[in-house]
Amino acid sequence: MFRAHSGAAIAGKAGYALGCVFASLIMVVSGFAYYVKSQVSSIGGSNVISGSPSVGAMNILLMGLESRTYWSGKPLPRSIVDVMHAGSQGGNATNTLILIHIFAGGQKAVGFSIPRDDWVDMVGTQGYGGAQGKIDQAYGFAMANKQQQLAGKGLTSGQVAWQGNEAGRLAAIETVQALTGVHIDHFAELNLVGFYRLAQIFGGVMVCLKQPAYDPNFSGAQIPAGYHLLNAAQALAFVRQRENLTNGDLDRTHRQQAVIDYVIWKLAHQGVITDLAQLNPLMTVAKQYLITDNGWNLLEFLSEMKSLTGKNLTFRTLPIVGYQKFNGQDANVVNTDNIKQVVHQAFYPPPARKATAKKPATAKKATLPPSAITVDVYNGGAPGGMAGRLSQALTSVGYQAGKVGNIAAQSSTKVVYGTGAADNAHRIAGYFTGVTASPSSSVAAGHVEVLLGPDVTSVPAGISSSAAAGSGSASSPTPSTSSTTPSASQSNGPSGGAVTVKANAPYGIPCVD
Repeated sequence: MFRAHSGAAIAGKAGYALGCVFASLIMVVSGFAYYVKSQVSSIGGSNVISGSPSVGAMNILLMGLESRTYWSGKPLPRSIVDVMHAGSQGGNATNTLILIHIFAGGQKAVGFSIPRDDWVDMVGTQGYGGAQGKIDQAYGFAMANKQQQLAGKGLTSGQVAWQGNEAGRLAAIETVQALTGVHIDHFAELNLVGFYRLAQIFGGVMVCLKQPAYDPNFSGAQIPAGYHLLNAAQALAFVRQRENLTNGDLDRTHRQQAVIDYVIWKLAHQGVITDLAQLNPLMTVAKQYLITDNGWNLLEFLSEMKSLTGKNLTFRTLPIVGYQKFNGQDANVVNTDNIKQVVHQAFYPPPARKATAKKPATAKKATLPPSAITVDVYNGGAPGGMAGRLSQALTSVGYQAGKVGNIAAQSSTKVVYGTGAADNAHRIAGYFTGVTASPSSSVAAGHVEVLLGPDVTSVPAGISSSAAAGSGSASSPTPSTSSTTPSASQSNGPSGGAVTVKANAPYGIPCVD
């Protein structure tokens, strides 16, 4: 489910993780506008998009830039880079892209994290670096192209850096619009040092981990399981880590989403929005590091956002089909037609039908749909990589991707299930020859576990047939090497599931991997 990278690649690619701490603050802090109107009004700076209203339903793109420089283009001091465990290499990739839809009235929002490795058609890069690439590369390619054009024009280094960033922002926005099929009204962008400074001023970030986070070589994460208030450096490591995670970057998107949930909770519960002693340092850092479009009137926007809470903000991660190499790069295969459909359904759902009072004469036990069932796959004797391929195949027919890993040798394949998953477990077992499903008290409710033995040497044909029957054609380029993952014709894939905050959850945050 994840791939190994060289140390140099990680140093260059994994630098930025979350550009949304202050972006989430923007969505809820109407209370401070009365006190610091002049400071709020001074946030902005970009002219790449304009013309959208600042109230009502809208789509907002949150961008986190991995750059190891200030906005002026000046490199960060070595002392700061070392504290952030950011490495000496890094480009200008948008390692965080979260597209959020605010519903009219400002009381509800839904967001999609876009995995940074999605292979897409890039827009606005003028072919620099290739017409196709990972979605996080569009910003850097356009920026480099623009700066190359400006070389020798008599501009200062700061002017060249700023115009390069403006080209990068526009390319990232237009590429996301092309992938998702929706118009972006406003954006908020934060760079690597901006996240670090805001986390410092904010007093750290509370997180909840289901299991220990251990990645000392790349992100620097070494965090025990459970609830922890992380300092700025630890918070940065938490949102940057993708090595040693079951689902790699897909799990990392959940961490980024959980940080936004905490910021919203803290603003609502710890007096930040009414305490100038806390607000002024935040605003000072925000004016220095946060970039938004100049057409976004934050004071108008904030007046509608006061009712938005974490429980009314749902995050998901855009689905992928599988993993392939494109032009020598490990990347995610995506189905753009399916992504557009998923995003449109979430952002613009049809009006709810009125419930009827009539009840059936006899109530039948409901069978949960595959989308409500999480399937964990473990390899106990099948060929290497089989657990990952089977997990991807099962998600292609609607199941939620669960854990994937290796276990002790099994004599044969077994399927076990927890409460509520019986019907789906029997269906999954039916894909295999001679396998039956059985209940297990050790399996979580709503989960099915597939324990692969040496009798399984390939993904059962029945799963592939089911996927093909319900899928559309993918809009993905032809890879440079043959795939070891499901066919690109599958319309659904791993997405890591939705992240929502349970009622009365401590600190308003979900527990994540």
